[in-house]
Amino acid sequence: MNYLITIIGPTAIGKTSLSIALAQHFGCEIISCDSRQFFKEMTIGTAVPNVDELAAATHHFIHNKSILEDYNVGDFERDALAKIEELFRKNNVQIMVGGSGLYVDAVLKGLDSFPEIEEAIRKKVRTNYEEKGIAFLQQQLQDLDSNYFKKLTKENPQTLENPHRMMRFLEVCVATGKPYSSFLNQQKKERNFTPMIIGLEAERSIMYDRINQRVDIMMREGLLEEAKTLFPNKQLNALQTVGYSELFNYLEGTISLDFAVDEIKKNTRRFAKRQMTWFKRPDTVVWYDYLTNRKEIIDNLQLIIKR
Repeated sequence: MNYLITIIGPTAIGKTSLSIALAQHFGCEIISCDSRQFFKEMTIGTAVPNVDELAAATHHFIHNKSILEDYNVGDFERDALAKIEELFRKNNVQIMVGGSGLYVDAVLKGLDSFPEIEEAIRKKVRTNYEEKGIAFLQQQLQDLDSNYFKKLTKENPQTLENPHRMMRFLEVCVATGKPYSSFLNQQKKERNFTPMIIGLEAERSIMYDRINQRVDIMMREGLLEEAKTLFPNKQLNALQTVGYSELFNYLEGTISLDFAVDEIKKNTRRFAKRQMTWFKRPDTVVWYDYLTNRKEIIDNLQLIIKR
């Protein structure tokens, strides 16, 4: 039997160190499931594992793409499953770690199947967003898929403020003439592994303090300089993310640097809260305090895993 140990939790909670401890114990490798660590031009702002951490265990899907390439959750599902299948031939235990909930779900459960979207439709939807803003996309979704719009308004309102997700919904609506929600909850393909999901958590005040400290460390390590190198490509999807967007505003002269840093901290805290809301949905997660002794976690896993 194959086991995919998946470590989830909010940003800055200690997922990387736990994943390395588990990989070393089980003699396996690590699948990174962080949708921003894919991009090789982004290092400091995405908290990519450092040189020592990367050397401590073999990692996959870190710095394997360029921000200039289109790479979405469907691409990752395909690539990650192929890599996991390959790794299981060497070891029936493998590790996946990351804070991108949609990408975790794609690997563990599979995505709903959507049609290919013509490039002309993608460009039209993006142009509407760039020229008319997020409110226009929200109104379009309400018109084209009122049931899904109501569902998001009630259960996941932050998604309505995410331009990438909104554009994706509308691409499907426009391309097919059908509501986006009509493609959801389809029969998924079976997985050839047993998922074992571990969550790390902390009291909110501790979690927020860790986030604030991490942002300060990022700034000392050169996040602003990294943002300057990325600034000419600030319109790319990969760069529409916390830590870069705020510094781009500073570089455009619309806000001060101190305000930008405060905004990074605030927006990262909000992001962490959304992560926990997503990860707390299933009841299959075994949650541990972030300070739990690694040996305790390993011993609990070892009771279940057969090798």
